[in-house]
Amino acid sequence: MKNLVILGAGTAGTMMANHLVKKLNKKEWQITLVDQFKSHYYQPGFLFIPFGTYQPEDVRRTIDEFLPKGIQLIREKIDRIDKDTDTVILENGRNVKYDILIIATGCKIAPEEVPGMKGDTWQKNIFDFYTFEGSCALAKKLETWPGGKLVVHITEMPIKCPVAPLEFSFLADDYFTKKGMRDKVEISYVTPLSGAFTKPKTTETLNYLLKEKNIKIVPDFAVEHIEGENGKMYDYGGEVVDFDLLVTIPTNMGDECILRSGFGDDLNYVPTDKNTLQSKVKENIFVIGDATNIPASKAGSVAHFEAEILTENILKYIQGKPLNPEFDGHANCFIETGKGKALLIDFNYDVEPLKGKFPFAGIGPLNLLEESAFNHFGKMAFKWVYWNMLLPARKIPFVTPTMSRAGKKFDKETV
Repeated sequence: MKNLVILGAGTAGTMMANHLVKKLNKKEWQITLVDQFKSHYYQPGFLFIPFGTYQPEDVRRTIDEFLPKGIQLIREKIDRIDKDTDTVILENGRNVKYDILIIATGCKIAPEEVPGMKGDTWQKNIFDFYTFEGSCALAKKLETWPGGKLVVHITEMPIKCPVAPLEFSFLADDYFTKKGMRDKVEISYVTPLSGAFTKPKTTETLNYLLKEKNIKIVPDFAVEHIEGENGKMYDYGGEVVDFDLLVTIPTNMGDECILRSGFGDDLNYVPTDKNTLQSKVKENIFVIGDATNIPASKAGSVAHFEAEILTENILKYIQGKPLNPEFDGHANCFIETGKGKALLIDFNYDVEPLKGKFPFAGIGPLNLLEESAFNHFGKMAFKWVYWNMLLPARKIPFVTPTMSRAGKKFDKETV
């Protein structure tokens, strides 16, 4: 019996377990999944908890209920991977041998990377919403916050779901408007980028929306340290941003087990071939989702597309065939813009988000890079899709793992 081991039971790891259990011969392969936690979170829902749209129980289920029969689950913390002996060493000292390893250990926030960020005022006037605990604490804060200077801040890229900070800014505008206190709240969007997003055409659209909603953008801000008690944030160039309430996205880093394994990059991400998803560490190690260092968005939709292609490449590897360099960085993300509307962007490594229709060319019904109420319905329906189709590895109709050019309005610059 050969062993395929998956590290991490988050979005990517759970999808891979469900894909592979249907494809591998059960008499020849044992699939083992390792994760120390009991809960599985619908992480896109963290955005909505502070505004009361979702309650904490809406985004939390158990890991076990999404694992198929025949999977061995080891609930233990991972210490490190010994690539030379094809062994995963667990914190309790147990060794798990593998023939094929899939790393799906994700990424997490590291507020301790910025001096002063996780100080005495953490979760008093400095919050995150990228964790379950952070989003719940922020919800309680917003219930009674009297207003003032609200700063939404990105520490550095890459981060999980790069559009989420923008969505938070737009939803905050909507939230305080509905509470009748928008005139008491000054919202600023502080980013290390030169604009609202990483892609030029999307930045143009989002900058317009920020201006329309009276949200000030502070670009090119590289935070050096924070003084929570004084409500001040400093960058390396000497610029200072004042805040009464700071909602920050700290540095995102890969799991510390990658650091202990000795083969991660400076942020503990695993060097990975961006087209095959085979690691550059060893040929029998593959990587998926937020754990990779590929230049794609760290988002659930990306992991979903990767999972379909990686499954086929695992089968090719077992059969001794060349891997298919098919993954093109495809990402598909809704961007909530408030007031019951949203944008949709669909792009890959080479093509930035463009206007058009999705998934049916010329028909839609979803609009690309334009606000619509239908896009908002799509965003809210995604929670059902996540629990019932993505995690069980059921194919989503009319959505392909590689980006389709159909329906997009290309011009000479983007062809």
